[in-house]
Amino acid sequence: MLYRNFATTDDLDAEYNLAARVPESAEIASRWAQESAHARKSLDCALGVRFGPTVEEYVDIFPAKGNADAPVHMFIHGGYWRRFGARDFSFIAPKLVEAGVTVVISNYALCPKVSVGEIVRQSRAAVASLHDHIADYGGDPNRITISGHSAGGHLAAMMMATDWTGDYGRPADLVKGACPISGVFDLEPIPYTYLQPYVQVTWGDVRRLSPIHLIPDDAPQITVAVGGAETDEFVRQSRTFHEAWCARGLNADFLEIEGRNHFDILDGFGDPDSALFHTVMGLTER
Repeated sequence: MLYRNFATTDDLDAEYNLAARVPESAEIASRWAQESAHARKSLDCALGVRFGPTVEEYVDIFPAKGNADAPVHMFIHGGYWRRFGARDFSFIAPKLVEAGVTVVISNYALCPKVSVGEIVRQSRAAVASLHDHIADYGGDPNRITISGHSAGGHLAAMMMATDWTGDYGRPADLVKGACPISGVFDLEPIPYTYLQPYVQVTWGDVRRLSPIHLIPDDAPQITVAVGGAETDEFVRQSRTFHEAWCARGLNADFLEIEGRNHFDILDGFGDPDSALFHTVMGLTER
C-alpha cells in the first residue's frame, strides 16, 4: 500500500483531487472572486500591507468600523499551496466586520516557486507582524485568532505548533484560538498524488510540516471544521487531527457541517446564522 489502504496513485487522487470531485468548484471560485471584488469596494480596507521583503508577503486588512481595540481574525487561504491569493478571499470579511471584528486575509508565495516550508515561514511572519502592527488599524494585538481553509487549514494548524517566544520573541499565547477548515494535517499522501510535481513535498517535509506530528504541549481552544460532503479522506484527516489534539489533553471541538463540500463550506462566513460563523465569532469572543 502507498498510504493507509490506498494501493495506487489513482486511488489517492480520487480522494485528494477536489476539483474533480466537485464539478461546480470553478463556478464557486468565480463567485468568490465577484464577492471579493465587491467587498473591497464596499468596505474600508488597507490592501497590500507588507510584512516581508518579497512582493507576495502581504496582508489585506479590513478594520472593524468604529471599534477601537477590536478582536482580530486572520484567514489563511487554500489552493493546495499552489493556487489563489488573498484577493480571492476578501469575501470572508464583510459579515465579520459587521459583527465588530477586524479581518486580515494573508497572502503568500506559491509552490513550486517556493516550498511548503517557506509558505509556513511566511505565514508565521505574517502573524508575528500582525501582533506588532495591527493596533495601527484599530485591532487588539492581544486578541488574535486564526482560521484557514484546505492548505490554509494546514497552515492554521502549523501556526498553533509555533514557538512564538523562542523563535519570534512574541508572547507564547500570541494566537488565542484557531479554526482549521477542511485541512490537510498529514502530508504523507501528498507525494503520491497528482500534486507532487507542483508542491514537491519531501519525506523530510512530511515529518517537519505535518501538524499531526506536531501537537503542542500547551495551546488555546481550536475547532476543527470539515464539510459532511467532503471526501472520506478529508473527513478522516480532520477527525484524526481532532482526536490527536484531544489526546494531548488540549481543548478542541469537532464541527462536521452537513451537506457542505470542500468549497461551499466557506459560504458560512457570509451567513451569521451558520455554524461556521458562530464558531469563528466564538473564538474571537473567548
